[in-house]
Amino acid sequence: MKSEDTPFVDGPLDGRVLPILLGPTGHPPKVYRVPVPDDAGGPPTVLVYRRAPAAGRGRISPGARWQYEYDPDGDKGSGLKWPWSKPGPR
Repeated sequence: MKSEDTPFVDGPLDGRVLPILLGPTGHPPKVYRVPVPDDAGGPPTVLVYRRAPAAGRGRISPGARWQYEYDPDGDKGSGLKWPWSKPGPR
């Protein structure tokens, strides 16, 4: 499997560059979830990052085509939207 060094923007991983596995199309996943263990032994906190085209390509990581931007709202708004699906509760 190929990997690509991908920069992270904003949030707790701001400024880090991590090797991310690429899918069969040569792109990293659209959403990258990072579980952070809880010190008290509770359920882990999950940090959510979303893929975006790299701004200022080559400035942070030469050759990076993508970057991950922090999504503080987490998984809200994610998932498939089928035309025949009912709208969610408001």
